[in-house]
Amino acid sequence: MRQVKTEEAVGQVLCHDITQIIPGVSKGPVFRKGHVIREEDIPVLLSVGKEHLYIWENDETMLHENEAAEILYDICKSENTKPTEAKEGKIEVISTCSGLLKIDREKLHAVNSLGDMMIASRHGNFPVKEGDKIAGTRVIPLVIKKDRMEEAKRAAGSGEIFRVIPFTHKKVGIVTTGNEVFSGRIKDAFTPVLETKLAEYDTEIIGHKYSQDDPEMIVPCIREMLDKGAELVLCTGGMSVDPDDRTPLAIRTVAGDVVSYGAPVLPGAMFLLAYYREKKIPVVGLPGCVMYAKRTIFDLILPHLMADQILEKKDIDRMGEGGLCLNCDQCTFPNCGFGKGW
Repeated sequence: MRQVKTEEAVGQVLCHDITQIIPGVSKGPVFRKGHVIREEDIPVLLSVGKEHLYIWENDETMLHENEAAEILYDICKSENTKPTEAKEGKIEVISTCSGLLKIDREKLHAVNSLGDMMIASRHGNFPVKEGDKIAGTRVIPLVIKKDRMEEAKRAAGSGEIFRVIPFTHKKVGIVTTGNEVFSGRIKDAFTPVLETKLAEYDTEIIGHKYSQDDPEMIVPCIREMLDKGAELVLCTGGMSVDPDDRTPLAIRTVAGDVVSYGAPVLPGAMFLLAYYREKKIPVVGLPGCVMYAKRTIFDLILPHLMADQILEKKDIDRMGEGGLCLNCDQCTFPNCGFGKGW
């Protein structure tokens, strides 16, 4: 790459895109990399502030910014992503399905710490839709040494920086507990909330049972949902530490494998996650906050369950950072800090 005066560049080959910005109207390349500069191009180039240009000189040790950007995308890509066209050393990573975004933070940091290149992404552990932008990459200089891109490959190592794990179809069973609901003294306000949240995903509610606050009654209800083929069982009510709240005991009796009873998230501290024996079917105890709070731990956990992720206690423990909802007057979730730390 060599710098020349614009007036002396006729016949030379541009080695980078030239961007033209018209405030409030457009921003985009007026000339592309590889363009052979003509006499009539000179006034246009000067009008966008280009008094000097970089022209291409072949050098086997260097890569053009767009060629390097393609290598950077290769470091980021996975089965369910695709790239945008390389422009000005930039390529965006696009999701090709709806699913859960997972990010290898150590690899992301390792590449970004090298300098001369960058990868900026949205937060991991959140759902994305088909067509969503999940990351933007850019090579900083117009040309970069091939050795630098080899360093980036080594820093990223094997495996992908970004993965989009597709959501699956789920048959859902709901067990609503509480003497007051079972007896009809109050209306069930919990189930409509669950129906709304489940409707955001590919779910099918195959059964719904009401039960008193009695483990001997709750247990058969849960088992009935499992026998019907439920791939996710949601239990509502009776999740606090009051003596009458017996739902956790019933879940423990059926599932056996309780991952965590309690979570460092507000709203949602009394959340319970268990898996039904070797089938690993999630059986979830939802605290009352899910019924009345706009966003809770259930909004953070549900995408993982829909992507068939088997969560461990350490995953729940890490949710403390970012686990405090600020209960804003106007909820902007997921465009806020809630659930962004784990």
